[in-house]
Amino acid sequence: MQYVKPLHLFQNLVKSNASQGGRLLGLDVGVKYVGLAISDLDNKIASPLSVLVRKKTNIDLVAHDFQSLISELSLVGFVVGYPFDRQRLAPDATQVKLFIDDLSETGKLDGLKFTFWDERFTSKNVELLIKPLSLHPVLAKTVVDKFAAVQILQAYLDYVNKKENRGCNILEMILFGFRI
Repeated sequence: MQYVKPLHLFQNLVKSNASQGGRLLGLDVGVKYVGLAISDLDNKIASPLSVLVRKKTNIDLVAHDFQSLISELSLVGFVVGYPFDRQRLAPDATQVKLFIDDLSETGKLDGLKFTFWDERFTSKNVELLIKPLSLHPVLAKTVVDKFAAVQILQAYLDYVNKKENRGCNILEMILFGFRI
């Protein structure tokens, strides 16, 4: 696995979409579960996908599941939720890095690009939204993990699409002689 800056991941995706297409997978990495969300074919909208059980002993199985998803869904990169905190290194941040390191060490995802995206408050936001539904705690946890992954991926897609569109508009203005 190879880390790339957020905009570089999307720029590589845009280049590859011209030839073969590709989608992104959003990950909300927790202590016990990894919530997954997938982008649509145009990489504009994130949707919930599933939840994987995370244990140190099953990392090879998780890597194999990711290999299957990559081929089945034409995935070209991962957007991994990361709890950015300028004041200190959060314990959750260490868990995310360990998970990525463990996945990389399996060697099953070589060449796959990933980036980190701010995940602060994503799980809390979903918890507050589903609280009135009074779901069973196990079901609530899987819903929270999936939809936190959706929030992470959607925030990333909104940002990079806005940046990409802004760049195209400026380029069009220059090409067609409009003053900026």
